[in-house]
Amino acid sequence: MRKSVLTAFCAILLVAGTGPASAQDGAAPAIEMGAGGRPVGAAWSRSPVYAENGMAATAHPLASQIAIDILQAGGSAVDAAIAANAALGLMEPTGNGIGGDLFAIVWDPETEQLYGLNASGRSPMGQSYDDLREALGDATSIPPVGHLPVSVPGAVDGWFELHGRFGRLSMEDILAPSIAYAENGHPVAPVIAHYFQRNFAAFEQRLEMIGEFDNARATYFAEGAPQAGQIFRNPDLGATYRAIAAGGREAFYEGEIARTIDAYMRRIGGALRYEDMAAHESEWVDVACVDYRDGYELCELPPNSQGFAALQMVNILRNVDLAQWPRGSAEVLHYITEAKRLAFEDLARFYADPAFSDIPIEGLLSQEYGQRRFAEIDPARANPAFAPGDPRIEGEGDTTYLTVADSSGMMVSLIQSNYRGMGSGLVPDGLGFMFQDRGELFSLDPDHPNVYAPGKRPFQTIIPAFVMHNDQPYMSFGLMGGSMQPQGHVQVLINMVDYGMNVQEAGDAARINHGGGRAPTDDLQGTGADLLGTLSVEAGIPDETVEQLRAMGHNVEVVTNGIMFGGYQAIVRDPETGVYAGATEMRKDGQALGY
Repeated sequence: MRKSVLTAFCAILLVAGTGPASAQDGAAPAIEMGAGGRPVGAAWSRSPVYAENGMAATAHPLASQIAIDILQAGGSAVDAAIAANAALGLMEPTGNGIGGDLFAIVWDPETEQLYGLNASGRSPMGQSYDDLREALGDATSIPPVGHLPVSVPGAVDGWFELHGRFGRLSMEDILAPSIAYAENGHPVAPVIAHYFQRNFAAFEQRLEMIGEFDNARATYFAEGAPQAGQIFRNPDLGATYRAIAAGGREAFYEGEIARTIDAYMRRIGGALRYEDMAAHESEWVDVACVDYRDGYELCELPPNSQGFAALQMVNILRNVDLAQWPRGSAEVLHYITEAKRLAFEDLARFYADPAFSDIPIEGLLSQEYGQRRFAEIDPARANPAFAPGDPRIEGEGDTTYLTVADSSGMMVSLIQSNYRGMGSGLVPDGLGFMFQDRGELFSLDPDHPNVYAPGKRPFQTIIPAFVMHNDQPYMSFGLMGGSMQPQGHVQVLINMVDYGMNVQEAGDAARINHGGGRAPTDDLQGTGADLLGTLSVEAGIPDETVEQLRAMGHNVEVVTNGIMFGGYQAIVRDPETGVYAGATEMRKDGQALGY
């Protein structure tokens, strides 16, 4: 009796057009079901994760769990961050891996200092500017794939620099979980599966430009792009991790791995050599902080990264009280956009490897210069063509970000990437990882600070971030995604400081992403640059705000899939109790975990 009633009820629903048949029949469009309600907080977000002893937030739940396991085994936050990064190189190769570079900021409670690490690699020493131009032929820029944009992978050296200063466990223990997953396999996460498909399609369209793709196909795409839930294995990467665990950084940069890389590059006509690998070293750098308001300071790493762009935006926006308008108003988004455009004009003009260029760092970050740049903003209209400023003081892809904190109060902000998703398309013989293509970001203008040169670090998009509050460590955070990163850092800071959002809401809130203007790869005149650019906004931005921004002269595009708006992780520390609050967001597969 009960079964027949249920059957009849289902039949009624189908006839009424609410079942799946109605969409197939074309009788009526499908109606999307929206989000449910929440007893506390914003309806479009979820609760932060609170824990007292340790916290990890990464772009993959299994990587977060590995980090927590390392913490519970007595490892430091740095040990756990390295373990998570190794796991992500296996589980999220669409955004990172040991063929790429690494940057990190570490708060050390023992010395009560922030430490910055630049673990980015340099261009091949045996390839001159003229050699590169000859190889490019008629091309006017460095290609995004193949051997020409490949630079020395810096991530592994970054691991050992961090571990040498702050590590507790052995590298064998730290890399063991990733080795096991590489050999035994893990289920592919949904967003990562989506990016696998995007990368595979892009590689297939550029096979001639890549040259050698058989190794990459065998490692990642033997049966096409891996699907969500499919078990993915990479035993070659597991063997590489074993060699690194046993032999240290020397195994990668001076041992058999480096010799394999040399032989592979010679076979395919690339310029990277054993000598480039052996000469590589990371650099400990000073972290720069800029005051925003109410005792909050945003802290970033210096060039060759783009971190100072976020600091320049903060220096501009501190001159206006954004909280006088609602967070989703056109006024707030207009000021954020114009501040970004001003900062990025300077980025395109001045940011480069400081070993090769004299960068006016003090001037770029001065409050006086921020005031002068702020004065260029018209509060009612978008400026159609900003230009680089004069900061001199008298007499300018895809990534993974993770953060870990431990019971001592150590907090690690770490970002790591191959650039343009998976990178160059080149996998060295039997090693299980893909080379980065960071060299694409060199300029070919011989007068530009970022012009290609042998043994030089290219301009870098990846930037970890940190927030201090009243001179105490407050938040370790980052937001992956090319030029979205400094924009996202500033938007998260505004969400929390000016609008009182919690650490989870600040990342889930709808974002904007301005693209266009001059780039560090352009000539100094920015020839051909779209100076006004396009202001992309997520669907959560109100329609009336979009229309008002268009009326103000912005070229606005509403984007619904979230891809260009990055991926955010963060950990906040309560200075009174020491309790951590962790967050990750809906745009990625990630998870925040604590204990």
